[in-house]
Amino acid sequence: MTTPANFLKASFPSPIEKPKAEREGPQRYLNRELSWLGFNWRVLEEASNPRVPLLERVRFLSISAANLDEFYSVRVAGLRELAREGNQTPAADGRTPAEQLVLIHRDARKLMAEQQGVWSTLKKEMEREGISLLTRSKLTKGDLKHLEDVFLSNVFPVLSPLAIDPAHPFPFIPNTGYSLVLGLERARDGKQLQALLPIPGQIDRFIRLPDRRGKIRFLPLEELLLLNVPLLFPGYGLEAHCSFRILRDSDLELEEEAEDLVREFETALKRRRRGEVVRLQFSAGAPEELTEIVTDALHVLPDEAIEVRGIIGVADLKELVIDERPDLLWPNFTPRVPERVQDHEGDMFAAIKQKDMLLHHPYETFDMVIRFLQQAARDPNVVAIKQTLYRTSRDSPIVAALCEAAEDGKSVTALVELKARFDEAANIRQSRRLERSGAHVVYGFINYKTHAKISTVVRREGKKLVTYTHYGTGNYHPITARIYTDLSFFTCDDALGRDATKVFNYVGGYAQPSELENLSISPIDMKSKLIDMIGREAEFARQGRPAEIWAKMNSIIEPDVIDALYDASQAGVKINLVVRGICGVRPGIKGLSDNIRIKSVIGRFLEHSRIVCFGNGHGLPSKKARVFISSADWMGRNLNRRVETLVETRNATVKAQIVNQIMAANLADEAQSWVLDADGGFTRYPVPEGKTAFNCHRFFMENPSLSGRGSAGASDVPKLAHSRDD
Repeated sequence: MTTPANFLKASFPSPIEKPKAEREGPQRYLNRELSWLGFNWRVLEEASNPRVPLLERVRFLSISAANLDEFYSVRVAGLRELAREGNQTPAADGRTPAEQLVLIHRDARKLMAEQQGVWSTLKKEMEREGISLLTRSKLTKGDLKHLEDVFLSNVFPVLSPLAIDPAHPFPFIPNTGYSLVLGLERARDGKQLQALLPIPGQIDRFIRLPDRRGKIRFLPLEELLLLNVPLLFPGYGLEAHCSFRILRDSDLELEEEAEDLVREFETALKRRRRGEVVRLQFSAGAPEELTEIVTDALHVLPDEAIEVRGIIGVADLKELVIDERPDLLWPNFTPRVPERVQDHEGDMFAAIKQKDMLLHHPYETFDMVIRFLQQAARDPNVVAIKQTLYRTSRDSPIVAALCEAAEDGKSVTALVELKARFDEAANIRQSRRLERSGAHVVYGFINYKTHAKISTVVRREGKKLVTYTHYGTGNYHPITARIYTDLSFFTCDDALGRDATKVFNYVGGYAQPSELENLSISPIDMKSKLIDMIGREAEFARQGRPAEIWAKMNSIIEPDVIDALYDASQAGVKINLVVRGICGVRPGIKGLSDNIRIKSVIGRFLEHSRIVCFGNGHGLPSKKARVFISSADWMGRNLNRRVETLVETRNATVKAQIVNQIMAANLADEAQSWVLDADGGFTRYPVPEGKTAFNCHRFFMENPSLSGRGSAGASDVPKLAHSRDD
């Protein structure tokens, strides 16, 4: 029977003895960038996991490639700039930017090669399932006729074939731009011509052919373009060709003082588009004269050019994940409407008024967050709404509700974060829309991102005003909320309402709150609060009392917090961390981190909620534990350079749901778990042959949460641990 305790007993060997230098020097931390690459290896591993449906494995492969693209465009680009400037400042693990780049490039090249190997296997499996990716040599006459119509109607009008010569200089290729380089010869006189054919990103990469004998068939767009070279370059024949794809530096630089922050961001977005090339991929076996044209024109260094034996643009494979083969996808899952909301006939205010309510997304529908704001917009008793927006969808129902409320005369304040990477342009559009509706739009600090997830609704009830507050661990984004695991905490507690209002005042008016009652925020006091709480647990251990910490987050690399965890471990505190992505902690080292155990959960849903539970001198699980949810990971940027929230939950039912159900199930998970060792390597949780692996995602999909009328608790996790992962 699986329990958190059994997981720890079965998973971890005795502490590892390390030299004193590794316990006290920079080696006490794992490297951030290499840890991130390790996370992406785990994502790629799911593309080979036989327990995952075939097309979902293709999706995992695509995600691993998209992740790597962003990593190069931001993290590698930044290190590259530091190395070029001769910056020798070491990371927490002691490596300089140049030293990190060497290791990154080596591991990333292995990762890209493995992606091609995985795709080769998946492609064969797809063919056995009747889904084929063809080359132009495999096309029938009927296919060619169909493709002629497709090309002329849907492709030809947006193409811009370009000669490359002194009169036609090499054009600008945008970030993630994919192009063909052609070597052509004119039939009448043998004149040579070199040309570039950019492949428009606005067109699907894979063209669906008519099904044949029940089989689903696709043709890559580049194959269609090569078929039609005679139409694009009349009188010329194709002698040679290669394809290439680039990534550009996409990190934004802003002036410290910007009179108009929106205008400054609009200018910076244009600079991002023209950032320097940080990676060039070109097709294997490409003629040298064609590759030289590209590398010279783009000023690409040899270590930034990568020959790809396989498909370029692996991220585009997501287009092959088709809905009409549900047998090759995850089974349909419909998020639940909390029973308490149903009891109150959909009235969110009545449900929250009854008592604090915690929703666990995506198992419980994010529509409740939208309903909360829509109901507020239409309620004549609501006088004011305040809302943070970090990331949201293009046609956001939340933005629509805020606009509706403003147009109805309610006081609406929207705190829009322009510095949400890769969503800056979308957030500018949303802010313009809100301003047109009459909402008051605030952009926050120039030097800090506002990453906190808060929404407040002030409602007149009798002779008093009541503040209803939502604190979240994830973005107000109804699309990502379907696949991200996050928490939504609703309350009408007066103190938490006052705290939220003070945060809005802080960001909008720069007035630092003098006192917060149940809330800590960065960059003011969250880091010190966490370190103090970790220290309190260490003191309990020194007193011989039960001392335990359970925490869950995306990343942990902040050295001061890690050092506090090391000190607590040495004092005897049992520390169990669920860290999905980057982890700088080295667990299980004798004399340093004997009592720290770390796992990563990678599965159907993307683990995103941030939770920390302190035994408070009583161990875990315990009714006397102190339990917090947060918008912040334990990283320097979150704790020092962002506005974030750390909310203590005091309601007994909410605390039980977090500790006894959510954290217990994550610690008990076997099917989707990886265990971190002292040297930074992750290995799959060892499940004995013939034993059924407990899957926490399956558990949450199949079992009601505490937020409804039910009261599932810690005992339900082991009781239901026999749920089969198949």
